[in-house]
Amino acid sequence: MQAKLFVVTAALIAATLGVTACSNAATAPKDDMMKPPSTTSTMGAETKAKDNVMMKAVYHKISQEEAKERMDKNPKVVIVDVRTPAEYKDGHIKNAINVPLDTIDEMNQPKALPDKNAEILVYCHSGRRSKLASDKLVAQGYTGIYDFGGINTWKHEVVK
Repeated sequence: MQAKLFVVTAALIAATLGVTACSNAATAPKDDMMKPPSTTSTMGAETKAKDNVMMKAVYHKISQEEAKERMDKNPKVVIVDVRTPAEYKDGHIKNAINVPLDTIDEMNQPKALPDKNAEILVYCHSGRRSKLASDKLVAQGYTGIYDFGGINTWKHEVVK
């Protein structure tokens, strides 16, 4: 009887150790550790990595100062204003292209944004539409999306 109890107890301990040993929760890197240091990410669509492993695609929320630095350092950066054409005409950031939010859907790639791997800086008036547009672009497979909020707090040049 004691031998049976010992075998059952040993089997339960072995099973428990086997289950917890297979768990990688304690050793898995935190999402924040995988992000570029000066950005915070917001989850978007799931995409497949090289190994056919599902990964979350993300866009990066950055400050307006970081956006300005990126504009100054990279002449190929694409600046996207997702406000209406009338708002864009009233004043926009230099070199920005107008791709209104209501023209971006999760099925059709915007013609003005042919390169899904380009560094794309997205803004609107206050930050709400730029977040929605960034989510939609990530869902379409864009990989370099950076949302920097609204032009209403932009402290740099605006052109009309």
